[in-house]
Amino acid sequence: MGYTYDAENYRKIFESSFSWINQFMRNVRRYPDNNAMIDPIKERTWTYRQLNDDVNKLANLLLEKGVQPSEIVFFQVYNSPAFVISYIAPQKIGAINSPVNFNFSAQETANLIDRDKPKVYIYDTDVSEMAERALEICENKPEIVIAVDYRETFGPLPDGHLCFNDIMDHGNSDEPKVDYEQDIYREVTRLSTSGTTGTPKGIPLNSINEVLSAHDTIMSFPLSPKDVTMNMTPWFHRGGLHSGGPNPTLYVGGCVVIMRMFSPKHCFEYAEKYGITFLIGAPAALVKLADRQQKHPTQLTTLKGIVTMGSPLEKEECIRFLKTLTPNIFNGYGTTETFWNTFLRPYDLPEMSGTAGRSCIGDEVRVVKMYPDRKAEPDETVPMDGQSSGEIIIFSPEKTAMCYVANEEQTKEKYYKGWFYTKDVGTWDENQYITITGRKDNMIICMGENIYPEQLEEVINQFDRIKDCMIIGVDDPSRGQAVAAYILPADDALTIQDVNAFCTNHDAIAYYKCPRYYALVDELPYNATGKKRHIVLKERALEDLKNGVLKRP
Repeated sequence: MGYTYDAENYRKIFESSFSWINQFMRNVRRYPDNNAMIDPIKERTWTYRQLNDDVNKLANLLLEKGVQPSEIVFFQVYNSPAFVISYIAPQKIGAINSPVNFNFSAQETANLIDRDKPKVYIYDTDVSEMAERALEICENKPEIVIAVDYRETFGPLPDGHLCFNDIMDHGNSDEPKVDYEQDIYREVTRLSTSGTTGTPKGIPLNSINEVLSAHDTIMSFPLSPKDVTMNMTPWFHRGGLHSGGPNPTLYVGGCVVIMRMFSPKHCFEYAEKYGITFLIGAPAALVKLADRQQKHPTQLTTLKGIVTMGSPLEKEECIRFLKTLTPNIFNGYGTTETFWNTFLRPYDLPEMSGTAGRSCIGDEVRVVKMYPDRKAEPDETVPMDGQSSGEIIIFSPEKTAMCYVANEEQTKEKYYKGWFYTKDVGTWDENQYITITGRKDNMIICMGENIYPEQLEEVINQFDRIKDCMIIGVDDPSRGQAVAAYILPADDALTIQDVNAFCTNHDAIAYYKCPRYYALVDELPYNATGKKRHIVLKERALEDLKNGVLKRP
């Protein structure tokens, strides 16, 4: 290879040992009595030694049940001790941890189980009805099913389901004995994102992705072993897991405080009680925090900053947050595939609010031309004038494995020459600040969740009293966007209450995807080839809301 030194020893050690789990174990040895995790509801704290003991209990159970390296541990669990343990334990034995949205419908969950064929399924009993239905309708039944009863009511579990609480009470806390070989290219985490079909796309993250995602957050905040973080959003998201969640906080040796369900009141209580230094959440959460702070002021003496992502910060709201909450606001933009890739730091705000910021340290983000029949080449950029629109593309090889699981078509569609093509539309200026102006597709973002109209339309059109429907997003102050359904009835007696009942009771429609507004219409807009023109309804939706055409059920 023409090296000036013998690189073989370095390559062997680096490629077999530069892993997230090895750093966690260094922290167990280095900070055994430091706080690693706090559960405010249970009023319990885990040191690094105690957390490792509980991780070992699950890891040893998985080994005892025959879980092999690269088999999947699939879990739908709220932010809780069980989530953290389920994230770490598979990594100890070479298995793949796969946190999944607990808001998914039974059909969506079953589709994922059938695609990934997990050996283990762990579910929170708060979603037991959905979980049991998913297990009933999926074809590839997981061999091991574990129920997490957070409230410890210990009601009867279905036959064959193990109790997570029992594993923690009686499990073996010794270090698990394993003989698999680590390497930095091995998949260790699998995330899921929404898709245009019924099955969300699977996103594999290898060992180096996990490590360098942690490094990115640690550098960006920055984080230290003295920091205490709390996410106000679920950890199953890339932003939740890797931005101040278990991934970077436990990698650096800090302490993570668990917020099971978002509450502004509890945010402030926990911040004072546990000395939280960083809060992480969507802009909608910051609105609620600012509202409460103005009514019930709290001294946030330990808070170093609030990190937000998912949507831009409007200037007026940004100024309000800076005055009311903290002078240190951070805002990130990215994707599930690539984590965050542009960043606004406190020194950028409020002047650059409304933009998505500039590229993160190891990333490059560009705005390229859009063509009707092909992708732009990565160097076919639009002018950096803040006016010319194009598609936003991302180069982030350290935080993405550059593919989807078992989906070659989508891999080719989204990845090209090492760049990720987001389908987000935006501009950039002479200083490379990115501003997002829309999407090439019609995705709706509601409460931080991605919703694809085509998927929802397909399900609603199963209702035999509906001829056709179109789904769009409308602005909503508390949700970011809300789902609105324009319905073309096949039955003159159809009411919006009928459609709402169909949606809320359908296995394939998660609750957050249910339309908030409905309109029964005489026609829907199509183009000359019969394709739906969602843009027409988007343009008229504001007037339809004002005039009562779009109604709540």
